[in-house]
Amino acid sequence: MSVIEKIAAQVEDWKGRDVSIQQLSGGLTNTNYKVTVDGMPYFVRVPGESTELLAIDRDNEHHNTRAAASAGVAPKVLHHLPEHSAMVLEFLDGKTMSKDSLNQPGQPSRMAQAIKKLHAGPRFYSDFNMFRLTEYYLNLCRERSIDIPKGYPERIPVVNEIEKAMAVKPLAPVPCNNDLLAENYIDDGEQLWLIDYEYSGNNDPTFELGNTCQEMQFNDDQIEEVCAAYFGDASPQMVARMKLNMIMSDVGWGLWAAIQARISTIDFDFWGWALERWGRAEDKMDSAEFPMWMKDVVQ
Repeated sequence: MSVIEKIAAQVEDWKGRDVSIQQLSGGLTNTNYKVTVDGMPYFVRVPGESTELLAIDRDNEHHNTRAAASAGVAPKVLHHLPEHSAMVLEFLDGKTMSKDSLNQPGQPSRMAQAIKKLHAGPRFYSDFNMFRLTEYYLNLCRERSIDIPKGYPERIPVVNEIEKAMAVKPLAPVPCNNDLLAENYIDDGEQLWLIDYEYSGNNDPTFELGNTCQEMQFNDDQIEEVCAAYFGDASPQMVARMKLNMIMSDVGWGLWAAIQARISTIDFDFWGWALERWGRAEDKMDSAEFPMWMKDVVQ
């Protein structure tokens, strides 16, 4: 039996009922399934190979998914199977979003509103810090001789300066998803749902905002729209925090992609993605605007 078949067989409520399993497309870390039981759909995700190396804590994910569901922005956890690091979630009847769909007028504000709802919810199990995660990923790459894009170590002093600048006027941490790719938004026609809490944790809200703006490749107007919808206005300080966190998004997740290029069995060009993300981070660090962001963030 496959892992998903074992999971389906272990759910007590499904025994003796008509169960069908359909693998879903997408997913950069895991394999996703739609399991239909007597006509009722459910969502199940099976973790990928060696995902513990990516610093994923499944207890943290389970706790935080339940917390996000109670905040009204994530699907409910219906069954938890810790022996398989799996959860059965309610199946959201909606459209999986894309970069193109989230770049449409009005969507940046809708994203900010959904994020703000999550951030106002119950505190998460543990904390998340992209600076510490970057250190962990770099050490892992050194220990396992995993290739990383050229120039990473030489830029660490700049990363350290970014951290120091943002620590001058820190923001209180809030429960964050921390990995809001376009595909982690589901639109049911009324609201945007936020899914996938593998990397979730209490964090600076401007990392969440900057990270998702970077994933959408938003322009300056869209970034300011997100900032204003979340904070009430697009102040230079908050925009600067978001811009610097956009850099950190690519710095950290670029290393994640390099590790995935070594360990993942999913058919995806992770190395190409690592190079793309690192190239964006370098371009921003070398930009004429970078010193201005570093100044604005401490004002």
